[in-house]
Amino acid sequence: MDANFVSAVVLLLIVCDPIGNIPIFVSALQDVPRERRRAIILRECLIASAVLVAFAFVGGPFLRLLGLSELSLQIGGGVVLMLVALRMVFPTAEGVFGQAPGGEPFIVPLAVPALAGPSALATVLLLVSRDPARQWQWVAAIAVVMAVSAVVLAFSERIMRFLGERVTLAFERLLGLVLAAIAVEQILRGLKTFIAGL
Repeated sequence: MDANFVSAVVLLLIVCDPIGNIPIFVSALQDVPRERRRAIILRECLIASAVLVAFAFVGGPFLRLLGLSELSLQIGGGVVLMLVALRMVFPTAEGVFGQAPGGEPFIVPLAVPALAGPSALATVLLLVSRDPARQWQWVAAIAVVMAVSAVVLAFSERIMRFLGERVTLAFERLLGLVLAAIAVEQILRGLKTFIAGL
């Protein structure tokens, strides 16, 4: 299996953070009838997939339209990843992406921004801009990540009961630390390229 594909899957899994999203999904779906919950989770994962895949194809032209360089995307994406990582390591009462509105959720906040948030979109754009020839490989990575997310989130209530809130929170903080390291590496690479081009 291609190392770039595996690293893309791992990076997207950390950024989409299905384990860390368990409390958000459980909270957002608590007023929804139990028999509807899995259908909603599947729908939201499909919507998130569609958003990420759309960015994989139109992200490059969109950046060019805005006059943004790959370097600015790399540094900006790193900053966004760092902000998400900090909220994962130092959680607030509202969670990583803010509080979910009441009622049956549709697109917001589960598909966007919980799964396909700014950091996930920036990561997809970065992957595609770094190696456009592998565009279909990045789409496959998105599909794998969303399939894993759908399975994890379909069993979110059981996982939360089994692990407990403390273990779930500890795991999210650990992933936040890994994501912070990835963000620093991304920013440093961008700054190195910028300094070398002066």
